[in-house]
Amino acid sequence: MANIDLTINTDLARTILCGFLRTEIHRVGLQHAVVGLSGGLDSALSCFLAAEALGAENVLAVRMPYRSSSPDSLEHAQMVIDTLGVQSLTIPITEMVDPLIERDPQMNSVRRGNIMARARMIVLYDQSEAFKGLVVGTGNKTEILLGYTTLYGDSACALNPIGDLYKTQVRQLALAMGVPEPILTKAPTADLWQGQTDEGELGFTYEQVDRLLYLLVDQRYSPQDCVEAGFAPEFVQKVVERVRRNHFKRVLPLIAKLTNRTVGYDFLYLRDWGT
Repeated sequence: MANIDLTINTDLARTILCGFLRTEIHRVGLQHAVVGLSGGLDSALSCFLAAEALGAENVLAVRMPYRSSSPDSLEHAQMVIDTLGVQSLTIPITEMVDPLIERDPQMNSVRRGNIMARARMIVLYDQSEAFKGLVVGTGNKTEILLGYTTLYGDSACALNPIGDLYKTQVRQLALAMGVPEPILTKAPTADLWQGQTDEGELGFTYEQVDRLLYLLVDQRYSPQDCVEAGFAPEFVQKVVERVRRNHFKRVLPLIAKLTNRTVGYDFLYLRDWGT
Protein backbone atom coordinates (compact mmCIF):
# COMPACT_ATOMS: atom_id res chain seq x y z
CA MET A 1 0.00 0.00 0.00
CA ALA A 2 1.30 3.46 -0.92
CA ASN A 3 2.55 5.65 1.91
CA ILE A 4 -0.03 8.46 2.08
CA ASP A 5 0.43 11.24 4.62
CA LEU A 6 -2.61 13.52 5.15
CA THR A 7 -1.05 15.34 8.09
CA ILE A 8 -1.52 19.12 7.92
CA ASN A 9 0.19 22.04 9.62
CA THR A 10 -2.73 22.96 11.86
CA ASP A 11 -1.29 26.32 12.92
CA LEU A 12 -0.87 27.41 9.32
CA ALA A 13 -4.27 26.08 8.27
CA ARG A 14 -5.89 27.91 11.20
CA THR A 15 -4.25 31.20 10.23
CA ILE A 16 -5.18 30.87 6.55
CA LEU A 17 -8.80 29.85 7.15
CA CYS A 18 -9.49 32.53 9.74
CA GLY A 19 -7.94 35.10 7.43
CA PHE A 20 -10.09 33.82 4.58
CA LEU A 21 -13.30 34.23 6.57
CA ARG A 22 -12.38 37.67 7.86
CA THR A 23 -11.30 38.98 4.46
CA GLU A 24 -14.19 37.62 2.43
CA ILE A 25 -16.92 38.64 4.86
CA HIS A 26 -15.50 42.13 5.27
CA ARG A 27 -15.06 42.39 1.49
CA VAL A 28 -18.84 42.46 1.02
CA GLY A 29 -19.28 45.04 3.77
CA LEU A 30 -20.47 42.70 6.52
CA GLN A 31 -19.11 41.80 9.97
CA HIS A 32 -21.17 38.75 10.90
CA ALA A 33 -21.44 35.03 10.12
CA VAL A 34 -24.28 32.53 10.46
CA VAL A 35 -23.47 28.84 11.03
CA GLY A 36 -25.88 25.91 11.10
CA LEU A 37 -24.71 23.96 14.13
CA SER A 38 -25.65 20.29 13.94
CA GLY A 39 -23.62 18.96 16.85
CA GLY A 40 -21.23 17.26 14.43
CA LEU A 41 -17.54 17.79 13.84
CA ASP A 42 -17.65 19.78 10.61
CA SER A 43 -20.08 22.45 11.75
CA ALA A 44 -18.28 22.69 15.09
CA LEU A 45 -14.99 23.43 13.32
CA SER A 46 -16.59 26.01 11.02
CA CYS A 47 -18.09 27.72 14.07
CA PHE A 48 -14.73 27.71 15.87
CA LEU A 49 -13.04 29.26 12.84
CA ALA A 50 -15.74 31.91 12.42
CA ALA A 51 -15.58 32.87 16.09
CA GLU A 52 -11.81 33.21 15.95
CA ALA A 53 -11.94 35.18 12.71
CA LEU A 54 -14.72 37.60 13.59
CA GLY A 55 -15.16 37.49 17.37
CA ALA A 56 -17.73 35.31 19.10
CA GLU A 57 -20.24 38.15 19.38
CA ASN A 58 -20.33 38.39 15.58
CA VAL A 59 -21.26 34.75 15.01
CA LEU A 60 -24.79 33.33 15.16
CA ALA A 61 -25.01 29.55 15.66
CA VAL A 62 -28.39 28.10 14.72
CA ARG A 63 -29.62 24.72 15.94
CA MET A 64 -32.44 23.29 13.79
CA PRO A 65 -33.69 20.00 15.26
CA TYR A 66 -36.30 17.73 13.73
CA ARG A 67 -38.49 15.62 16.03
CA SER A 68 -36.38 12.52 15.34
CA SER A 69 -33.05 14.30 15.84
CA SER A 70 -30.75 12.76 18.42
CA PRO A 71 -30.75 14.55 21.80
CA ASP A 72 -26.96 14.23 21.68
CA SER A 73 -26.89 16.48 18.63
CA LEU A 74 -28.55 19.34 20.51
CA GLU A 75 -26.34 18.75 23.52
CA HIS A 76 -23.13 18.70 21.49
CA ALA A 77 -24.14 21.84 19.60
CA GLN A 78 -24.75 23.53 22.93
CA MET A 79 -21.23 22.52 24.02
CA VAL A 80 -19.84 24.51 21.10
CA ILE A 81 -22.05 27.50 21.89
CA ASP A 82 -21.02 27.48 25.54
CA THR A 83 -17.34 26.96 24.77
CA LEU A 84 -17.14 29.82 22.29
CA GLY A 85 -19.74 32.21 23.69
CA VAL A 86 -21.28 32.79 20.27
CA GLN A 87 -24.84 34.04 19.85
CA SER A 88 -27.35 31.27 19.25
CA LEU A 89 -30.89 30.37 18.25
CA THR A 90 -32.82 27.11 18.25
CA ILE A 91 -35.43 26.87 15.50
CA PRO A 92 -37.17 23.46 15.20
CA ILE A 93 -38.03 22.46 11.63
CA THR A 94 -40.62 19.73 12.36
CA GLU A 95 -43.65 21.93 11.66
CA MET A 96 -42.00 23.19 8.48
CA VAL A 97 -41.28 19.84 6.87
CA ASP A 98 -43.95 17.45 8.13
CA PRO A 99 -46.81 18.82 5.96
CA LEU A 100 -44.77 18.07 2.83
CA ILE A 101 -43.57 14.68 4.05
CA GLU A 102 -47.11 13.67 5.02
CA ARG A 103 -48.33 14.21 1.45
CA ASP A 104 -46.58 11.00 0.38
CA PRO A 105 -46.82 8.07 2.82
CA GLN A 106 -44.40 6.11 0.59
CA MET A 107 -41.66 8.74 0.81
CA ASN A 108 -38.27 7.15 1.43
CA SER A 109 -35.67 8.30 3.93
CA VAL A 110 -33.50 10.03 1.30
CA ARG A 111 -36.36 12.27 0.18
CA ARG A 112 -37.27 13.05 3.78
CA GLY A 113 -33.65 13.85 4.59
CA ASN A 114 -33.36 16.15 1.57
CA ILE A 115 -36.46 18.05 2.63
CA MET A 116 -35.01 18.55 6.11
CA ALA A 117 -31.67 19.73 4.73
CA ARG A 118 -33.33 22.25 2.43
CA ALA A 119 -35.65 23.49 5.17
CA ARG A 120 -32.62 24.14 7.35
CA MET A 121 -31.07 26.23 4.60
CA ILE A 122 -34.25 28.31 4.39
CA VAL A 123 -33.85 29.00 8.09
CA LEU A 124 -30.16 29.89 7.76
CA TYR A 125 -30.66 32.28 4.88
CA ASP A 126 -33.53 33.96 6.69
CA GLN A 127 -31.23 34.44 9.67
CA SER A 128 -28.52 35.67 7.31
CA GLU A 129 -30.75 38.61 6.45
CA ALA A 130 -31.91 39.17 10.01
CA PHE A 131 -28.39 38.97 11.49
CA LYS A 132 -26.74 40.68 8.51
CA GLY A 133 -24.16 37.94 8.13
CA LEU A 134 -23.00 35.47 5.52
CA VAL A 135 -23.87 31.79 5.80
CA VAL A 136 -20.66 29.85 6.48
CA GLY A 137 -20.47 26.38 4.96
CA THR A 138 -19.73 23.20 6.87
CA GLY A 139 -18.99 20.65 4.13
CA ASN A 140 -15.58 18.99 3.98
CA LYS A 141 -13.60 17.99 0.87
CA THR A 142 -14.52 14.31 1.18
CA GLU A 143 -18.27 15.02 1.18
CA ILE A 144 -17.98 17.52 -1.67
CA LEU A 145 -16.05 15.12 -3.91
CA LEU A 146 -18.34 12.16 -3.18
CA GLY A 147 -21.53 14.21 -3.57
CA TYR A 148 -22.52 13.19 -0.05
CA THR A 149 -24.53 16.35 0.36
CA THR A 150 -27.93 17.82 -0.48
CA LEU A 151 -27.90 20.31 -3.34
CA TYR A 152 -29.38 23.61 -2.10
CA GLY A 153 -29.43 22.03 1.35
CA ASP A 154 -26.34 21.52 3.46
CA SER A 155 -24.16 22.28 0.40
CA ALA A 156 -25.52 25.84 0.14
CA CYS A 157 -23.45 28.62 1.67
CA ALA A 158 -21.84 31.96 0.88
CA LEU A 159 -18.32 30.72 1.65
CA ASN A 160 -16.77 27.56 3.02
CA PRO A 161 -13.64 27.51 5.19
CA ILE A 162 -13.28 23.71 5.43
CA GLY A 163 -14.11 22.57 1.89
CA ASP A 164 -10.44 21.89 1.06
CA LEU A 165 -9.89 19.70 4.12
CA TYR A 166 -10.51 15.96 3.96
CA LYS A 167 -12.51 14.57 6.88
CA THR A 168 -9.40 13.20 8.56
CA GLN A 169 -7.80 16.65 8.27
CA VAL A 170 -10.92 18.29 9.71
CA ARG A 171 -10.42 16.08 12.74
CA GLN A 172 -6.78 17.21 13.08
CA LEU A 173 -7.65 20.91 12.96
CA ALA A 174 -10.66 20.49 15.26
CA LEU A 175 -8.45 18.80 17.84
CA ALA A 176 -5.88 21.60 17.61
CA MET A 177 -8.57 24.28 18.05
CA GLY A 178 -10.13 22.67 21.12
CA VAL A 179 -13.40 21.29 19.78
CA PRO A 180 -15.00 19.36 22.70
CA GLU A 181 -13.89 15.73 22.96
CA PRO A 182 -17.38 14.12 22.64
CA ILE A 183 -17.73 15.76 19.22
CA LEU A 184 -14.28 14.63 18.13
CA THR A 185 -14.92 10.98 18.96
CA LYS A 186 -18.56 10.45 17.93
CA ALA A 187 -19.46 8.58 14.74
CA PRO A 188 -20.06 11.03 11.87
CA THR A 189 -23.76 11.35 11.03
CA ALA A 190 -26.07 13.72 9.20
CA ASP A 191 -28.70 12.78 11.82
CA LEU A 192 -31.43 12.71 9.19
CA TRP A 193 -32.97 9.48 10.48
CA GLN A 194 -32.48 7.29 13.53
CA GLY A 195 -29.38 5.13 13.44
CA GLN A 196 -27.98 6.80 10.34
CA THR A 197 -24.20 7.18 10.10
CA ASP A 198 -22.13 8.58 7.24
CA GLU A 199 -19.81 5.60 6.99
CA GLY A 200 -22.64 3.09 7.24
CA GLU A 201 -24.46 4.78 4.37
CA LEU A 202 -21.35 5.22 2.23
CA GLY A 203 -20.12 1.67 2.77
CA PHE A 204 -16.54 2.63 3.67
CA THR A 205 -14.70 4.69 6.27
CA TYR A 206 -13.50 8.25 5.87
CA GLU A 207 -9.96 7.11 6.61
CA GLN A 208 -10.09 4.65 3.70
CA VAL A 209 -11.65 6.99 1.16
CA ASP A 210 -9.58 10.05 2.12
CA ARG A 211 -6.40 8.17 1.26
CA LEU A 212 -7.80 7.13 -2.11
CA LEU A 213 -9.23 10.57 -2.93
CA TYR A 214 -5.89 12.16 -2.08
CA LEU A 215 -4.20 10.03 -4.74
CA LEU A 216 -6.95 10.51 -7.34
CA VAL A 217 -7.50 14.24 -6.88
CA ASP A 218 -4.43 15.81 -5.29
CA GLN A 219 -1.78 13.53 -6.78
CA ARG A 220 -3.61 12.97 -10.11
CA TYR A 221 -3.26 9.19 -9.98
CA SER A 222 -5.24 7.21 -12.52
CA PRO A 223 -7.64 4.55 -11.19
CA GLN A 224 -5.17 1.89 -12.35
CA ASP A 225 -2.35 3.68 -10.50
CA CYS A 226 -4.46 3.48 -7.33
CA VAL A 227 -5.02 -0.24 -7.79
CA GLU A 228 -1.29 -0.72 -8.21
CA ALA A 229 -0.78 1.33 -5.03
CA GLY A 230 -2.77 -1.29 -3.12
CA PHE A 231 -6.45 -0.27 -3.27
CA ALA A 232 -9.06 -2.87 -4.21
CA PRO A 233 -10.27 -2.41 -7.84
CA GLU A 234 -13.94 -2.51 -6.77
CA PHE A 235 -13.38 0.20 -4.17
CA VAL A 236 -11.52 2.43 -6.64
CA GLN A 237 -14.25 2.04 -9.25
CA LYS A 238 -17.00 2.77 -6.74
CA VAL A 239 -15.33 5.98 -5.57
CA VAL A 240 -14.42 7.16 -9.08
CA GLU A 241 -18.01 6.69 -10.21
CA ARG A 242 -19.32 8.67 -7.23
CA VAL A 243 -16.96 11.56 -7.98
CA ARG A 244 -17.92 11.56 -11.67
CA ARG A 245 -21.66 11.17 -11.09
CA ASN A 246 -21.85 14.01 -8.59
CA HIS A 247 -19.81 16.63 -10.43
CA PHE A 248 -22.98 18.66 -11.07
CA LYS A 249 -23.23 19.32 -7.34
CA ARG A 250 -19.82 21.01 -7.31
CA VAL A 251 -20.50 23.63 -9.99
CA LEU A 252 -23.00 26.38 -10.65
CA PRO A 253 -25.91 25.41 -12.94
CA LEU A 254 -24.77 25.12 -16.55
CA ILE A 255 -25.77 28.04 -18.77
CA ALA A 256 -26.29 27.49 -22.50
CA LYS A 257 -23.71 29.63 -24.29
CA LEU A 258 -24.96 32.15 -26.88
CA THR A 259 -22.60 35.15 -26.54
CA ASN A 260 -18.87 35.72 -26.11
CA ARG A 261 -19.28 36.86 -22.48
CA THR A 262 -21.26 34.10 -20.80
CA VAL A 263 -21.53 33.99 -17.01
CA GLY A 264 -19.56 31.04 -15.70
CA TYR A 265 -17.46 30.62 -18.85
CA ASP A 266 -15.96 33.93 -19.94
CA PHE A 267 -17.21 36.28 -17.21
CA LEU A 268 -15.61 34.74 -14.14
CA TYR A 269 -13.82 37.45 -12.19
CA LEU A 270 -14.51 40.98 -11.01
CA ARG A 271 -10.92 42.14 -11.52
CA ASP A 272 -12.06 44.75 -14.06
CA TRP A 273 -14.70 46.04 -11.64
CA GLY A 274 -12.39 47.26 -8.90
CA THR A 275 -12.18 44.18 -6.64
